[in-house]
Amino acid sequence: MRLWDGSPCWLVTGYPQVRALLGDRRLSADVRGDGFPFLSRGQRELVSSSTPPFIRRDGLDHARQRRMLTGSFIVRRAEAMRPQIQRVVDETLDRMIAEGGPADLVAAFAQPVASRILFRLLGLPYKDRVFLLAHSRALADNSNDAETLDASVTALSGYLNDLAEHKRRVPDESVLGHLAMREDITADEAASTGRLLLIAGHETTVEMTALGTLALLRNPGQARLLRSEPDLAKGAVEELLRYLSILHLGVPRAVVEDIELDGTVIRAGEGVLLMLSTANRDARLFADGDRLDLTREARHHLAFSFGPHQCLGQSLARVELQISLPTLFRRLPGLRLAVPFEEITYRTGDTVYGVNALPVTW
Repeated sequence: MRLWDGSPCWLVTGYPQVRALLGDRRLSADVRGDGFPFLSRGQRELVSSSTPPFIRRDGLDHARQRRMLTGSFIVRRAEAMRPQIQRVVDETLDRMIAEGGPADLVAAFAQPVASRILFRLLGLPYKDRVFLLAHSRALADNSNDAETLDASVTALSGYLNDLAEHKRRVPDESVLGHLAMREDITADEAASTGRLLLIAGHETTVEMTALGTLALLRNPGQARLLRSEPDLAKGAVEELLRYLSILHLGVPRAVVEDIELDGTVIRAGEGVLLMLSTANRDARLFADGDRLDLTREARHHLAFSFGPHQCLGQSLARVELQISLPTLFRRLPGLRLAVPFEEITYRTGDTVYGVNALPVTW
């Protein structure tokens, strides 16, 4: 295939191939490497003006910073947050119901739930959410130029540096509080990590909540199944993650050593996009993969990627979706679209696929 600037790039679509390459050390996540496939001009130009987050690095540099965060995102931590998450979901629904329909499910439910939970975990002041989420949204938009992206990076980095300094003086148990107290991480690295967690943790959960709701509304039999069988929640979330695969533009990698794959040699210095969306519908693993089936065994999906760069926040994302979607459909049994399906518009050019709005009523 060819990218936006005409440069060639390999597209890998099959489940076995994508999974194998995600764990292959001959592919690099480092954005500074030869052949790295940038999805926009702004993203490419931004590399020269900012410190890449640790997920865009390899080897010991990546592993060192990843280890600093694993304690904050382990399964036990996410499970322990269930009562807090349920309370946030219920309070948000109380407010949405009191205000009455129709409502935009993104603005009225998905965004406030995701931001309240993530801000509490990271240690971000909720009063600053408009500023923080505006810059987070800008950095997820592939259509923005380098000047716009750089302005958002600068604004967030300055804010997060100041916040880290405050947390050094007044420690707390948040993720950023934990990072601020470490002596083996620089201020720039802490700010870069905070920026990454804000963008990755917020945009993905918001869009999964909205798209998951839309998928269930389009498959009313599956929605009824979720309402009637509460124990189905965990498996249902895995199937929705597989079915939607919201990192729809693929996982970009640069090849650092020649690789032979199915009789084709991919050369060092070439770019690769590993397509999670098609891998997760590969009939070799998921029969009739274009169909949503909440009873399917879907736990081997690649929605959170695979290998050394697998998503750190997956445990929290799972718990949040396991609570928010069943609660939404249980408390609003008459939930339905407030506009024809064909009028819904999508964020097709963003790194994370989603809807611009989801008008609903009940």
